[in-house]
Amino acid sequence: MNDVLLIALYAFLGAAAAGLLGAAVLRALRHRSVAVSLTVVAAVTVTAMLAGTLAVAWAMFLSPHDLTVVTTVVAMAAVVSLATALLLGRWVVARSNALTLAARSFGDGGDFAAPEGEATAELAALSRELAATSAKLAASRDRERALESSRRELVAWISHDLRTPLAGLRAMSEALEDGLVQDPERYFRQIRTEVDRLNSMVGDLFELSRIHAGALALAPVRTSVYDLVGDALAGADPLARELGVRLVGDRVEAVPVEVDGKEMTRVLGNLLINAIRRTPADGTVAVAAERTADSVVLSVTDGCGGIPEEDLPRVFDTGWRGSEARTPPAGAGLGLAIVRGIVEAHDGSAAVRNVPGGCRFEVTLPAARG
Repeated sequence: MNDVLLIALYAFLGAAAAGLLGAAVLRALRHRSVAVSLTVVAAVTVTAMLAGTLAVAWAMFLSPHDLTVVTTVVAMAAVVSLATALLLGRWVVARSNALTLAARSFGDGGDFAAPEGEATAELAALSRELAATSAKLAASRDRERALESSRRELVAWISHDLRTPLAGLRAMSEALEDGLVQDPERYFRQIRTEVDRLNSMVGDLFELSRIHAGALALAPVRTSVYDLVGDALAGADPLARELGVRLVGDRVEAVPVEVDGKEMTRVLGNLLINAIRRTPADGTVAVAAERTADSVVLSVTDGCGGIPEEDLPRVFDTGWRGSEARTPPAGAGLGLAIVRGIVEAHDGSAAVRNVPGGCRFEVTLPAARG
């Protein structure tokens, strides 16, 4: 038993010396290639085995012949181990370099494509993560391009819509100043109309900027959808009568919701005005509200004839006005963007779909608890 313990002690001391030396070498080469590290690890393993074997052999006073045999066997094992470690390291380094080049491609604005061939589990997992990140970056770039395009359109359309009333105001003020107007009261009424229109556009821009900045302060209170729809219908009724459009709101359930009454009335008002202006005379705009499992769906259905399918995803984008002329009553294209912003601030969603004869805008809000 004592002999076994002595042999274990000698083997441990020899292997420990080789291990400490290997640890020092690994620390010195820690910034080098993984192939070098693998080779060092293999060398440490074989050296530790050789050192322990030689220490035991010397302690047991083996014959020179037996010591040579043991040393030769360990040396051959060292050669095979080092060659295997070197080949494995070169393969891992090659896969790592290929992955680096692939990652550099999508970092420069391209798409990531995983290198072909087998890889270690860690490198394969890294490739999957890089592919997922590349997809997210591509989606983000698409959203950024779409947002930038909508901003450019908005600036162009707002500039056009501001220039027209401003030119009219200047012409009317110059005519009044020169005393060339036979009916000043008519000019004053027209000036007031144009000023109100400009004020509405500026108000929409301010509201949209608050929404985009996350500064829309809500004061939600418990109220009935029936009351919200009633107020919105009352506000839109004069415009509907002027344009000969019928308003229908007989499918409205008295469902409670917790919303900011002022902002949600603006949402319904924007949807109703938009629907009334795009529905031909003698047409109908219908408002409905119903409760689902845990939400309330408010809908406004018009008779506009429908929206092209390719335009449906852009309806709520800032500045979108479809294919109509960029002049009133098309507006600045801010109403529906404001609708979506206010609804999403209430943890809801806004959507649109075509129905026979027109389209239906739907606002989904969380139902009030209790």
